[in-house]
Amino acid sequence: MWNSAPRDAILQAMSRREAPVLDTQQADAALREAQDRFVESWGRMASAWGISRTMAEVHALLFVTGDGLCADDVMERLAISRGNASMSLRALLEWGVVAREHKRGDRKDYFRAEQDVWAMFRAIARERIKREVDPLIESIGEIRELAPKAGRGGPEDLRDLHARLEAVQEVFELLSTLATRFAGPKGAGLEQAAKLLIKLPIGKGGRSPSQPANQSGNQTDNQTDNQSGNHAASQPVDGEGAS
Repeated sequence: MWNSAPRDAILQAMSRREAPVLDTQQADAALREAQDRFVESWGRMASAWGISRTMAEVHALLFVTGDGLCADDVMERLAISRGNASMSLRALLEWGVVAREHKRGDRKDYFRAEQDVWAMFRAIARERIKREVDPLIESIGEIRELAPKAGRGGPEDLRDLHARLEAVQEVFELLSTLATRFAGPKGAGLEQAAKLLIKLPIGKGGRSPSQPANQSGNQTDNQTDNQSGNHAASQPVDGEGAS
């Protein structure tokens, strides 16, 4: 159960419009609570990654603390077994989101999470492509090889099957190519691509998510006013231009 004392102290200070001032014990407790909540929230995203909740929580702990932790630290903090801790750390190393490090005079292995968020998501994207998309592309290719070839005079259903498989394979090969280009180990390709995409106009109003709603409306109104003004200017004034 969460310790509400640090949070209550902060809320009381905020209600008085004061900067919350906590003693060392309260500050440590507030920090711990914030970290634990992040770990819990990150763990709920495990299914979206296609990984176990424990693995996601271990990664969240290493990321949010920013420290190099050993397996014993992870076991104590998350209350998990040594087997679960070791298995999760090994998997995170394979995903490329955690690195192993050593401390002078200490024989234990310590693990530190990637702190660059974009580098972390590039690693996740690469791993998801490798684990999910690439095997699917390979399977579709095998299915196309197994399916009988159909010439022009062949059954229509067979031609349709090859057309569907080819379309699916083409889309996923494109995704794999884009992932390789934008989610490479080095560079900011994924970040640049995301920032470019968010600026593209979407929807009927042609407004991007980063553009204020009234800005799109103002542009439309200005265009309408300009068109109306140009149309009026092109019409002859009474008596003007009459022969």
